[in-house]
Amino acid sequence: MTTTDPRHYDIILSPVITEKATMASEHGKVVFKVAGHATKLQIKAAIEKLFDVKVKSVNTLNRKGKHKVFKGVAGRQSDSKRAVVTLEEGHRIDVTTGL
Repeated sequence: MTTTDPRHYDIILSPVITEKATMASEHGKVVFKVAGHATKLQIKAAIEKLFDVKVKSVNTLNRKGKHKVFKGVAGRQSDSKRAVVTLEEGHRIDVTTGL
């Protein structure tokens, strides 16, 4: 068994569980919220080590925070970076279970 580098946990912050992400999981894709400084190669290495799967490709997107008004107080949501990870055939990640 290989040891997991603690920095992998700094790169992968959390899975994204939305309706769109759930539909993508039916096609072998998993969506994660990742650190803003993470590169595609770092994300790929972290996913492969943490979940013991083979990654086919990684697509990233920077999501800008929205301006919202809550109870009359204006605010802004945080910016976030997401990664859509496509897995090789036969590999799965169950995001409903913890690490």
